[in-house]
Amino acid sequence: MQRWWIFTVRGVFAVLFGLAALIWPGLTLLALIILWGAYAFVDGAMMLYLTLTHKEWPARWALGLIGALGLVTGLIALFWPGITATALLLLIAAWALVTGVLQIIDAIRLRKVMRNEWFYVITGVLTVLLGIILIVNPAASALAFVITIGAFAILWGVVLVLFSLRLRKLGADLAQPAPRA
Repeated sequence: MQRWWIFTVRGVFAVLFGLAALIWPGLTLLALIILWGAYAFVDGAMMLYLTLTHKEWPARWALGLIGALGLVTGLIALFWPGITATALLLLIAAWALVTGVLQIIDAIRLRKVMRNEWFYVITGVLTVLLGIILIVNPAASALAFVITIGAFAILWGVVLVLFSLRLRKLGADLAQPAPRA
């Protein structure tokens, strides 16, 4: 639980991404693709780092898969920014569905080592919800897309930061020696 700060960094980066999307709603689709590609790439890299360095984490395979998915979708968005808005929506929707389900699975496994893992469950549910919204209406306007992604990123980032604080507390609790009887 020493690397709780990874979730804080992910959360702060998500909030910053969301604020940028809401502050400049007239952002071109190309700029949005580049911002999202950078976000997905950094998020994926952070998850892969966590996977490689945190051997005690339950279900490391889920973290690794989330990281690899983020890296791949981030690189696709960065190197092929001319894809259509619908293709980007479906790419993000697929990422959101898979990532959300994996986060829920990981949170359920965390129940074995901590209580109140529901912050991480909420991030998974929010991510799945985003994927469903994007699939249901792929023809949404670019402005609605920017606002939806921005609001989601802020909410998701806040929940990740709250989850990181729970992890930090768990780490501190585990580091305390047990009282002698």
